[in-house]
Amino acid sequence: MKCSKCGGLAVINLAQHRLRLCADHFVEWVVSMTQRTIEKYEMFTPEDRILVAVSGGKDSLALWDVLLELGYQAEGMYIRLGIDEGTGYSTKSLEMCQKFVAQHRPGAALRVVDLGSEYGQTVPWLARTKHRGRGKPCSVCGLVKRHIMNSTARDGGFAAIATGHNMDDEVAVLMQNTLHWQSGYLARQAPVLHEQDGLARKVKPFVRLYERETAAYVLVRDIDYIYDECPFARGSTTNFYKELLNRLELNSPGAKQQFYLQFLEARDSGRVQFAEKKAGELRPCSRCGQPTTAGDVCAFCRLWE
Repeated sequence: MKCSKCGGLAVINLAQHRLRLCADHFVEWVVSMTQRTIEKYEMFTPEDRILVAVSGGKDSLALWDVLLELGYQAEGMYIRLGIDEGTGYSTKSLEMCQKFVAQHRPGAALRVVDLGSEYGQTVPWLARTKHRGRGKPCSVCGLVKRHIMNSTARDGGFAAIATGHNMDDEVAVLMQNTLHWQSGYLARQAPVLHEQDGLARKVKPFVRLYERETAAYVLVRDIDYIYDECPFARGSTTNFYKELLNRLELNSPGAKQQFYLQFLEARDSGRVQFAEKKAGELRPCSRCGQPTTAGDVCAFCRLWE
């Protein structure tokens, strides 16, 4: 298989783009695609400071690497959630983030918030003892990460929070929301969630890249990452939808891309309209000052009662 650009040995076949690329041209393509996505959706500018949510996984480390390659002021942010019982998952994840900085981007800033040290408890403990999510850690985990990332971005003067969500992530959520006709979520799903009333802007620069492409990128760049899935994510419905969509993609290259991009175009042009779920009025939490619709005290602060 030959590279479509130079005729050298290709390392990946991008069937949906009718491209076969060698290692060098593939890295160049990923960087270029990311820049075009940032510009298309007006995510941020070179003058902005960007907070990158890193987990030690392939997508977030690849995103941080690409943003730094493009010259953006991108700082990493790792939240240690205490998911270590029997697995050492959080410890290994943090080590991968630190290893990435040491081996690939010396001098890059990595912020670390240790939930256990700074707040006294871990996500597994909170999930077992609190009612939120009926004992499922994923609900507590999402709340904790959103709160800490937003407060860090707001207090640290960052223009946006960047996450490593790829096309597969977005299409799996889109399929789930479409099948269950979650019109409120369909109205909001987008590459950019704009800032409002104390909530930081959230952006997804990898939204045009397939998961296999981010996996290939870290392989070509020799970026080590945590291969293990979070032990609490096993059996998730999102992974089930990803498997279904991958089977569709195998028979019809570009199907995932077409589904997602045409959804965005139809919604944003007004051809398809969704009734957006009305959110309550945002007001500062009386304890932490973060915006909340949950009354006087936000859901994060109530976790510690």
